This record gives sequence, structure tokens and C-alpha cells, in this order.
Amino acid sequence: MIIAEIGSVHDGDIKKALNLVKSASRSGADVIKFQMHIADEETLVDAPSPSYFNKEKRFDYFKRTAFSLLEWKKIKKLCENLGKEFLCSPFSEKAVDYLETLKVKKYKVPSGELTNISLLEKLKKTKKHIILSTGMSSWDEIDVAVNTLKKNYSILQCSSIYPCPNEKVGINVIHQLKKKYKCPVGFSDHTLGYSAAFAAASNGATIIEKHFTLSRNMYGSDAKNSMEPKEFLFFVKNIKEIWKIMDNPVDKNNLKEYKDMKKVFEKSVVASKDLKLNSILTKKDIAFKKPGTGIKAINYKSLIGKKLNKNVKKNDLLKKKDFYEN
Repeated sequence: MIIAEIGSVHDGDIKKALNLVKSASRSGADVIKFQMHIADEETLVDAPSPSYFNKEKRFDYFKRTAFSLLEWKKIKKLCENLGKEFLCSPFSEKAVDYLETLKVKKYKVPSGELTNISLLEKLKKTKKHIILSTGMSSWDEIDVAVNTLKKNYSILQCSSIYPCPNEKVGINVIHQLKKKYKCPVGFSDHTLGYSAAFAAASNGATIIEKHFTLSRNMYGSDAKNSMEPKEFLFFVKNIKEIWKIMDNPVDKNNLKEYKDMKKVFEKSVVASKDLKLNSILTKKDIAFKKPGTGIKAINYKSLIGKKLNKNVKKNDLLKKKDFYEN
């Protein structure tokens, strides 16, 4: 599952939101994700803004960019018409109520809400799959969240740093999460590049989330740390190729596909010079040349010391029938 996180780059404009959905769909996302902010339900008026976005008060920003229920229905319907799943992060219990009326299939819990146990308890009652992001939580806090949900959840490794430097990505945590919780594990990518997500996909992450924007010049808290459409298309293509590779282990003893190649590229044991009947073969009497249709070079030692039962010319492929049986 590859999630295009639209976040709030739509800036409260329904037309932009719909265009973002279309673009994310064209760019290969499996799931298109939004955030449902209801300012009065989730934040105090004087709550601080994050350091990376302080052009507008947080409360005012959420108030201004919120969609009506009718607009949310339009967004969800477009996602479904394009064959994509609509996903949304609720930042309040009222948001869960609204999303339930939209009949969403699953929920995403953002990193800042993982410790909001009351919200998790409400989400659990929906009996829908929950994706937990762990960007700013300790193991003890994750334990409490998991013990609250009990079942039907996935967990994402995430580092709540915008942008996240490569040395803070924490690919090691993916393995720890899988081992500890025995559930599907993914990665929410806040880096500016591709490498972190590619590494995550190569290390067992089966869900990848990446912020998406039409342009990094768009207004808002997410745009400058998001991926543009052409980049996202490349991003999706390569992650799905990585998953295909990871899902198809190779048996090195199954050489069926290399049968013809082995004949062309491997070497056989040949006579290095003309050899007479009853000659006892030494290492100096043989050479190794293509094609690989005779006695394989790997088996040459089995011929040393054997006696020829015929004359052999230089460069003849040696065969088992050319020797007396011991």
C-alpha cells in the first residue's frame, strides 16, 4: 500500500483538493489520505504552532481550511471513482463521528494522537483497521496504544522531523516493530528524497506513506516537505519494483532458467593437445573452453589419472566414454 498524504496542502480549497486527488491517482498512489481538523474540538486558540510553519495561528489555520461534510463526500467519491481508497486522519473524536458517516474503510492515527487513548478507544469501537504512526512516541507509549486497540492494527515507523535527515530515519525500528507486535509494519516518510522509503520497502515495510503536493511552492505546513507528481510517480514505480523483488525469493539450486546460458557461458574440459590411446590424463593434458556442453570444468579432477580408450585430438571435448572404467 502506497499512501499519498495530501495533508492540508489544499488550503481549504475544494477545487485544489479534487485536483490533488486526480494528480495523486495519476502518480500511482493506492490510497489518498487527508487530515480532518475541527479546530474547536482539537486545539486551544493560543496553542503554539510548529517551528516549520508559523505564518498563521494554528487554530485559525485549521478553522479556515476545514471542509464541510458535503465537501468531504465529494473528495471521497472522487477517490473511489478513480479506484483509490480514501483515508483520513481524525484529530478529534468529533472527526471520527464525521468519518463514520462517510463510511470509511480504515483509519490513520497521526503521531501526535497515539497517546490520545480516548481517541483510540473510540476508533476501536468502529471495528475498522487502524494504522498507527509512531513518530514521536516511546516504546512504552506504543505499548499502551497497542494494548488499547488489542487487534486489527498496523504500525508505521516514523520520525516527526520536517524534513527528516537520513540519520534519523530509523529503518532498524521496522524490524523491532515486526518482532515485538507481530503485525503489518510500514513507514511514514518525512525525508525529502527517495532513499529512506526504498530502504524501508527493502526491510519489510508493506505500507509506505509520503506527503504529496502539486508544487512545493503551495501554501501551508506540508507543501515544502512534500513530493511533486513526477517525483511521486518515480517513487511509486520503484517501491513497487522493490516489493516485487522482495516478494519473490530465488532458489539458487533451481537452475532451470539458466540451462541454455550454462551451455553458452560455462566451460568444459577439452584436450590441450593430441592424446594417444592408453594415455593417462594429467592436468597438463587438459584445458577449459566453451561451450559448457561437455564434462564441466568443476568436475575436472575426476578425470585426472584416468586412462584413455581412444586417440583424442586437441580441443576435443572429453567425454566419460573416452576413458576405461576403473
